[in-house]
Amino acid sequence: MNDSLPSLTLPAGKIGPFALGGREGKFVLVAGPCVIESLDHCAKIAEFAKGVCGKLGINFIFKASFDKANRSSLDSYRGPGMEKGLEILAEIKKRLNVPVLSDIHLPDQADPAARVLDVIQIPAFLARQTDLLAAAAKTGRTVNVKKAQFMAGWEMENVVEKLKAGGAREIVLTERGNFFGYNRWIADVRNIEWMHQLGVPVLMDATHSAAEPGGAGKSSGGDRAMGPLLARAGVAAGADGLFLEIHDHPEKALSDKATVLPVTWLERLLTQCLDIFHAVRI
Repeated sequence: MNDSLPSLTLPAGKIGPFALGGREGKFVLVAGPCVIESLDHCAKIAEFAKGVCGKLGINFIFKASFDKANRSSLDSYRGPGMEKGLEILAEIKKRLNVPVLSDIHLPDQADPAARVLDVIQIPAFLARQTDLLAAAAKTGRTVNVKKAQFMAGWEMENVVEKLKAGGAREIVLTERGNFFGYNRWIADVRNIEWMHQLGVPVLMDATHSAAEPGGAGKSSGGDRAMGPLLARAGVAAGADGLFLEIHDHPEKALSDKATVLPVTWLERLLTQCLDIFHAVRI
């Protein structure tokens, strides 16, 4: 019997301009509203989060979707669309000097998105779409793939192989929960270690993991209070950073209002997670 404590698998890589992962990697926060609501709103959220991250010594990437193509209802707000959305993200990048991330849903969105984005994200429900992965990989940008809700962490090996075959140089995976009956996710943080064993850095998406998909009938429900708990648990399991959706008025958010975190929670939560992050890397 080996009496030594098992070590976490902590592969190193990059996300946009930042080193990520390994035992020396710096914590990263990917955060912003679920969907682009306006330029002014994005700028407000990005400026606030950048300030908190600067104070704590955390690398920050702003995220917001230009099109939520998987909304529960046809009546739900999807966003401004790709053209206008990328204009807004380009302005945020220029104005605040922060890297930006957004998701794509179709292969022909990859090239125009790559002209603005530092990180291209593949939504969980599209994680196995070969043509989409190949198009994202070809851009040369970091590709972050949300682990599909119907896949185990180790099954993401095929996703990583597709991206590498397409020429992706920097790959990140993100844990965001699995289906667990109707309108329920369960977040199994063992997936973080299993995906690390594929040789890539891993983020913890704590806000989507707290959701109840379709739980509000025409929109997703969820339990906002579980977001911080899942964030801390994910970092304890070895996550190299967090993916969080944040808002200045969560109850008025145009998407995922049940789970987005108030910006006023951000500094305390990140302070707690930083302590955990450093502790598990000793």
